[in-house]
Amino acid sequence: MRVAVIGAGIIGVTTAYELAADGHEVSVFERGPSVAGGTSFANAGVVAPGYVTPWAAPGMPWKVLSQMFGRHAAIRVGAGVPFRDAAWLWRWWRACRPAVHEANRTRMHRLARYSRDRLDGLTERLGLDYERAMGYMVLLRSERELARARGGLKLLAELGVPFELVDAARARLLEPGLSEATALRAAVHLPQDGVGNCRQFAHLLKAEAQKLGAGFRFQQSVQAIRPGTNPQLTVDGHEHSFDGVVVCAGHDASSLLTPLGLRLPLLPVWGYSLTAPLREFDGHPGIGPRAALMDERYKVAISRLGRRVRVAGSAELGGTAERFHTGAMSTLYKVLHDWFPGAAHLAQAQRWKGARPMLPDGPPVLGASGRPGIWVNLGHGSSGWALSAGSARALADLMGGRAPVIDLEGLGVERLA
Repeated sequence: MRVAVIGAGIIGVTTAYELAADGHEVSVFERGPSVAGGTSFANAGVVAPGYVTPWAAPGMPWKVLSQMFGRHAAIRVGAGVPFRDAAWLWRWWRACRPAVHEANRTRMHRLARYSRDRLDGLTERLGLDYERAMGYMVLLRSERELARARGGLKLLAELGVPFELVDAARARLLEPGLSEATALRAAVHLPQDGVGNCRQFAHLLKAEAQKLGAGFRFQQSVQAIRPGTNPQLTVDGHEHSFDGVVVCAGHDASSLLTPLGLRLPLLPVWGYSLTAPLREFDGHPGIGPRAALMDERYKVAISRLGRRVRVAGSAELGGTAERFHTGAMSTLYKVLHDWFPGAAHLAQAQRWKGARPMLPDGPPVLGASGRPGIWVNLGHGSSGWALSAGSARALADLMGGRAPVIDLEGLGVERLA
């Protein structure tokens, strides 16, 4: 088939590659100048299926209310919320019920494990090098955090996720750069999870897709989609006809799908990161993190990407790309200083803010849109990197008339009708 993919973030690039690998003639339309230039540009890079979970969870409404005004709050509310997005917040609140959360977490975990397997396969088969490091550790500062984590550890065991609950001494052996000055009660170590440079991977996979014949058209904006046996796109005023169209445009997809009567409740939830080169000292080659960590108290990830460290976190509703909240940035600096003081050249730090396309209940939507010739791969939220490879392969199978390897129950657009 002649297939158009709208969007060249990590979801769009992996989708384009899988479709091209199946022999389709693929054209990718991206309004920016390159792949992975938006939400995929400077994310945490963590791939940890056991910790891929819906943001809609029991107790989260109270956490949002109690945290959003604190100096180092993990969740923040900007202008336009809750009034503008009241319907989304209502659906999110309802999805926080235990039974709904459990079902959605199971769906996301199933997709995340499959996606990690696909990512491993692509990495090995194509010989991709994207600053990958194995190991993920969740840091628990206090006895209270350890007690709260035990429910999640039980679930990890039930899901068959390999992990080890370690004491502070063992954690510091696994990550010798951790500061002794910051209190650490325990940590959860997941040896099969890890970190990688999402943007670098996207560029490498784009090159592989091009070898298979995929074309990438940058700085071209899609204004409209017309469904049908041969769906059409209006791109910068010009019409293009295809056999199928896949929408991977993140939260911007709403402007394309709403005129088709498909109202997906996508909300941009903004995340922050800072990236800085690591210092290098003679005799101390291990400064900084070895792989990836998560500070459970502040919900901030610390990742090693080659000779750089990236600190990422926060969830901001109703924000804008231009406005950087000083509290969010100060939290990133604080967490880095707490665990790896002096490890990075902070004067050279690059800051970033990106909009995660979030659906109220957590899982993405992928598959047929219900409109002739139109397919969707959307709404992965903060887990786009962790879910991308599996989502792309499953969608390519559906478009090719094959049954996907994994069960996609609950991931179709019908659940949001």
